[in-house]
Amino acid sequence: MEVRVGLNALIIAVTQDEPRVLTIPFNQMVALPFGDLDAEGDRTLELALRRWVLQQTGLQLAYVEQLYSFGDRARDRVPDVRMISIAYLALVREEAIPPRIDAGWRNVYDFLPWEDWRKGPPDGLNKQVAAALKSAGHPGGRMRSQITFGLEGANWDGNRVLERYELLYEIGLAQESESGIPGLGEPMALDHRRMLATALARIRGKLRYRPVIFEMLPEEFTLLQLQKAVEALAGVPVHKQNFRRLVEQAGLVEGTGQLTRSIGRPAELFRFRREVLRERPAPGVGLPRQV
Repeated sequence: MEVRVGLNALIIAVTQDEPRVLTIPFNQMVALPFGDLDAEGDRTLELALRRWVLQQTGLQLAYVEQLYSFGDRARDRVPDVRMISIAYLALVREEAIPPRIDAGWRNVYDFLPWEDWRKGPPDGLNKQVAAALKSAGHPGGRMRSQITFGLEGANWDGNRVLERYELLYEIGLAQESESGIPGLGEPMALDHRRMLATALARIRGKLRYRPVIFEMLPEEFTLLQLQKAVEALAGVPVHKQNFRRLVEQAGLVEGTGQLTRSIGRPAELFRFRREVLRERPAPGVGLPRQV
């Protein structure tokens, strides 16, 4: 069996209070930018990734980090080939894609709609998941669905993104699975929706202990913009006053002395205070949930 190495890019931005992922078309489906490693020509994995992204999207990536390796048998459904894909995560400010390039930004929650709790829990979906687990006779199904999806009074854990997708795949509610049904979020090519779930879980975890959110905001922003961006990625509303108190007391931002120029009441503009990286080992924004 032939073994090949591929590279995937999870390029995430926040635009107009929505988390967005950069996608390309592949076999009449939506996919993440990807390509094979040139074992002789590519000096490093990261340089190979940057080459593919530039060719497919026109974007020059800044900071990227390795996310995860995906190597399940037959994941690419190519006979006699074992494809190992190494995924990288890039957090960026959304840029326009050149017209000549067939790529585009999409809302992350188009593919993972059950992850967006900003307007409350998706009750219809939760009932569908619980019913599917029950009909499948899944051992410990009720308890597992409660813990994974926050059902029947169980706490919602935003970091369990991958667990939720894998459970949906396991019980046939993800269209990519062999018995999957359409309609439960838009599918992606190959196992790219699993990669997206992995990326969202990584970002949500990092919000608490790394100032990654500021990579996705303009240089100057209001505290409301910061809050909305955090909520977009976390998928939950946060407590406004507690959030602002936490951000300011942690020394994450500093005022610019400037106000917004817009209709209505002007708001103060802030910038990320980079000195905090020297002062604290884990300068994240935290997530004070709205009750």
